[in-house]
Amino acid sequence: MSKLTVSEAAKLKGVSTKTLYRWEAEGKLHPERTEGGHRRYELSELLGIKGELSYTIGYCRVSSHDQKEDLKRQREVLELFCATSGWQFEVIEDLGSGMNYNKRGLKRLIRLITENKVERLVLTHKDRLLRFGAELIFSLCEIFGTEVVIINRTEDSSFEEDLATDVLEIITVFSARLYGSRSHKNKKIVEELKDVAQRI
Repeated sequence: MSKLTVSEAAKLKGVSTKTLYRWEAEGKLHPERTEGGHRRYELSELLGIKGELSYTIGYCRVSSHDQKEDLKRQREVLELFCATSGWQFEVIEDLGSGMNYNKRGLKRLIRLITENKVERLVLTHKDRLLRFGAELIFSLCEIFGTEVVIINRTEDSSFEEDLATDVLEIITVFSARLYGSRSHKNKKIVEELKDVAQRI
């Protein structure tokens, strides 16, 4: 078999061309150069790279337990999209506010990105990552060579509902700090906010 081009080698390994260049810089690959300066890869060398942990991560999130059906739908969309694309992938699920940076899944995702273990990040919608501040994660992806794929770039139909939930959570936390989590005044404020959120 003749030597593989960059695009052929990337397709064979299910990675981006950036990853091939990184492997070359790390001494894992030693492509030959054509007279025109183009890289050519030996099939045997490519197949010999084992244990590479860089792969695709699908990330999905909902704000509350009563949105579990939506979480299931997000996961199914991510799995179908990644499988159809021929990527080796894992889906990370999170349950919590889009304004909360302290979610277990999000922290694991950030750790994997900064350890150069994520080839690409796939989202159903941009705001599934974070309501505000997603650009910070995208900047990390750019720094560490992680491709970001957003399946649906239109706004979520549940934007207002999720935003109301997020705002309610913030005010609940602050009122609990002001008046105490078990105080009558705090409980009254939370109940009033829930009523307002349901009318939005």
